[in-house]
Amino acid sequence: MTTTSPRADVPVSEPPALRAEAAEALGRAREHLLSLQHGDGWWKGELETNVTMDAEDLLLREFLGIRGERETEEAARWIRSQQRDDGTWGNFYGAPADLSTTVEAYVALRLAGDPIEAPHMRRAADYIRDQGGVEAARVFTRIWLALFGEWSWDELPVMPPELIYLPTWFPLNVYDWGCWARQTVVPLTVVGTLRPRRSLPFTVAELRTGRRPPRAAPAVSWSGAFAGLDRALHVYERRPIRSVRAAALRRCAEWVIARQELDGCWGGIQPPWVYSLIALHLLGYGLDHPIIKRGLTGLDRFTIREETPDGMVRRMEACQSPVWDTVLAVTALTDSGLPDDHPSLVRAADWVLGEEVKGPGDWQVRRPHVAPGGWAFEFDNDAYPDTDDTSEVLLALRRVRHPTRSADIDAAVRRAVAWLVGMQSRDGGWAAFDADNTQQLCTKLPFCDFGAVIDPPSADVTAHIVEALCGEGLRTSRAVRRGVVWLLRAQEADGSWFGRWGANYVYGIGAVVPALVAAGVLPEKPAVRRAVAWLERHQNADGGWGEDLRSYDDPSWAGRGASTASQTAWALIALLAAGERSSAVDRGVGWLVDHQRGDGTWDEPYFTGTGFPGDFYINYHLYRLIFPLSALGRYIGGGASSWMQS
Repeated sequence: MTTTSPRADVPVSEPPALRAEAAEALGRAREHLLSLQHGDGWWKGELETNVTMDAEDLLLREFLGIRGERETEEAARWIRSQQRDDGTWGNFYGAPADLSTTVEAYVALRLAGDPIEAPHMRRAADYIRDQGGVEAARVFTRIWLALFGEWSWDELPVMPPELIYLPTWFPLNVYDWGCWARQTVVPLTVVGTLRPRRSLPFTVAELRTGRRPPRAAPAVSWSGAFAGLDRALHVYERRPIRSVRAAALRRCAEWVIARQELDGCWGGIQPPWVYSLIALHLLGYGLDHPIIKRGLTGLDRFTIREETPDGMVRRMEACQSPVWDTVLAVTALTDSGLPDDHPSLVRAADWVLGEEVKGPGDWQVRRPHVAPGGWAFEFDNDAYPDTDDTSEVLLALRRVRHPTRSADIDAAVRRAVAWLVGMQSRDGGWAAFDADNTQQLCTKLPFCDFGAVIDPPSADVTAHIVEALCGEGLRTSRAVRRGVVWLLRAQEADGSWFGRWGANYVYGIGAVVPALVAAGVLPEKPAVRRAVAWLERHQNADGGWGEDLRSYDDPSWAGRGASTASQTAWALIALLAAGERSSAVDRGVGWLVDHQRGDGTWDEPYFTGTGFPGDFYINYHLYRLIFPLSALGRYIGGGASSWMQS
């Protein structure tokens, strides 16, 4: 096969041997992915996170009085297995030590009976004290300690339940927060108001340093102003207006209960789930109440038990991604040449159609006149569809030739297109869950020292939606034009794009370049050429691409890291969309071929998914298979996705 490079009218030949090897690797990967499909039509890989999920699960069960010996032993075995030689725990594979994660893991192991004299516990405690002790841990960690009397509620920021009454036009109302944050904050206002204290069979005094808190910031700064507000709220906490406080607690409970999903979860994610259970329990909902029972039973679905050489381990998923995994798998399989009416694709389309969210949600606060028509990430999350999943659903459904439900697909796609267009933010970009969720004041609160709490437009989400709308023939629409302008303005000076939901600049480029080309931006245009040059500069010596998650905090890590299958695939997808047939492409494909396992997938211990930039990361276990399959398929098929070729 001979193609033409967009940079010169010189044909570039692909090495025949590499093409044959890539085809063989493609076939193995396709068969492996097909073998993982559930009988109902979906795919779901594990979402691996860090041990705070497991530590907090044990602490939740201790607080509710339901912690059992088996789950304690199995969770503790998992937590120990993730401890590093220096006694610490990190937030991703190869991460630097994290103080708060280490504190929570240490307390969980104390619950499991590990003595403080044990070498692994001594090393952890030494690190914690060296980093400032529990006094320096994040607010959420100290909330867990306060639940058990190991921290004073007076020394935590105040979030009053009266917050629930703030109108949507008023700063710091609950809808100014990102959906994941508001679902967490509302129950925590209840917990912080009721200030529970359950006894532990030990103390964590050995983790204290006695250091005084840092000096207050100047009153004229944002930090100083919000510290002053927090002091005023502490005064109010001592003498609230009782009738207003009681009504606010009832309203918070109603708000929380209204958002519980059928499977018992809240938002399909761990943080609001555990805090909602604690809040409702404190308000008098017993363990036998249907809401609490559903919530606790639902956690079982998020529990993974696995036999290891050291015995059975138990770990928790922070979230699950069946819709996301399924539609990405459909796209990858069709990229690989699987017929569009293959039974696996038809079953997947049937399942996806059944997951459409047709009801109301919090997104309507900012877009009250937009009709529903999206998809969520999880099995059960009917309150929070997201634009990113919805765009990928559109791209996937349009690749399936269904023998009997083409009209259903057309109708679902029409609803989704209208919803996506309606969810565009004022600046032309798209966020994941809400429109115009950009109130920076939320980020200034002392309470918010962990993770993203707002949901502004991002390059990767905007790109996916632009590409999906172009696939529906809307390349010249106002929504797409505004989205393209947003993307061009968001390009970094070095030619990359920030990746909000994937690591990081490699993910951003992998999303944006195909979208720009789909929208009609020619590959020889400066924006595309600068992105291609960035990828070429950051290709590893072994031919792959990798980017360490520390790039979110330290720009020197941008594009630097051990090569991974998913990140190599993202880079290739961008290069192929830009029309590249270069040595960089050949070397990247060669890396995938050389590193494929015998069973058709790839090893990938590194985390390449992002929950909260700088704080919380995810290893999507299907990324290592799905994206390389797409990249190899596009390499062999000519570089473009199937709808772009048609």
